[in-house]
Amino acid sequence: MQITTILIIVVVLVVLWLVFAYNKFVRLTKRGEEGWSDIDVQLKRRYDLIPNLVETVKGYASHERETLEKVVQARNMAMQSQGKGLKEQGEAENMLSGALKSIFALSESYPDLKANQNFLELQRELTDTENKIQASRRFYNGVVRDLNTAIEVFPGNMIAGPFGFKGREFFEAAESEKGPVKVSF
Repeated sequence: MQITTILIIVVVLVVLWLVFAYNKFVRLTKRGEEGWSDIDVQLKRRYDLIPNLVETVKGYASHERETLEKVVQARNMAMQSQGKGLKEQGEAENMLSGALKSIFALSESYPDLKANQNFLELQRELTDTENKIQASRRFYNGVVRDLNTAIEVFPGNMIAGPFGFKGREFFEAAESEKGPVKVSF
């Protein structure tokens, strides 16, 4: 009778451990999806702000057409990269960030533009959005770290493999964003 009771307790404990471990992976996976969704929301906001910023700058800096075209082209590439994979989308977003830096540097050459209320508001909104994107990336990368660690360590790897839980890629900065920013006129 005692051996049967002990076996039942052991089986119940193992089943409970499996349930808790499985649920942990589900929670981490869902948090990763939530983190990526937060990034997408902020990227959409940035995509919506860019045309307004470009139009405002066009009125003041008509001969800076090349800079403006690069921003529009980078925005379009970033929008087209959605759903094509984390690495490709990350690279496109990093190119867009670099193009936006050039448009803000451009404003330094035009004091009237720098003082324009629409430009200042758009610049503030875009800066706020960039900060939110950065915070969303940090959240996402933290969740990815936790998920990938849980998948790789024992005994979690005994649950992750059979149930098909897979690690995710980190959202990384492009090589061009890792160095110092050079602004020239």
